[in-house]
Amino acid sequence: MFHKEGHKIILFKLIIVVGGFLLIDNFVHIFWLRTLIMIILLVFLVLILQFFRNPKRHTVINDKQVISPVDGKVVVIEEVFEKEYFKEKRLQVSVFMSPINVHVTRYPIGGDVVFSKYHPGKYLVAWHPKASEENERTTVVVENKTYGKVLHRQIAGALAKRIVNYAKVDDAAIQGGESGFIKFGSRVDLYLPLDTKIKVKLNQKVRGGESIIAEVNEE
Repeated sequence: MFHKEGHKIILFKLIIVVGGFLLIDNFVHIFWLRTLIMIILLVFLVLILQFFRNPKRHTVINDKQVISPVDGKVVVIEEVFEKEYFKEKRLQVSVFMSPINVHVTRYPIGGDVVFSKYHPGKYLVAWHPKASEENERTTVVVENKTYGKVLHRQIAGALAKRIVNYAKVDDAAIQGGESGFIKFGSRVDLYLPLDTKIKVKLNQKVRGGESIIAEVNEE
């Protein structure tokens, strides 16, 4: 199953590959060169298909937990000052996505969308310290009565040239439901209450819509 954001791109690349095969078959007569070019075209198509895949995820809805919004690797767990919305200290958890990860962005909690804003910007590498403030990005805040407010921020990387954000203020967010898509490698930051109990570690691989990032600290 492929994500709707990739339908036009996949069709365009498929036409290019099929056209390339026909041209190669007619005009390239050196066997090893013809085979090499065909393999390159096929690998190119497979990479595009893999990037836009949209596998089903089995989200266990729990208002006491924050789930990962994306597939990738946890690269930041630290206390920071969040400048845009909260304007106070929060726990930041960042997940980095490589170009081969699924790039669907999912709601980390269910509730009401209380803030959603797009920011044009630069395309620094996603792990750059200033990427969360200077790169193209979107900020979405969802609130529910159990967990409070959770902010997730899509951040474009050096390869990502378009962020798609579906979240609108007053939308009803369903935990694990699609909130957006980022085209090519990038990062998503989560900003959580300071008393949150973090359930992941640095460099841990997580799955969007399934892996538990944090939960309410009931101690």
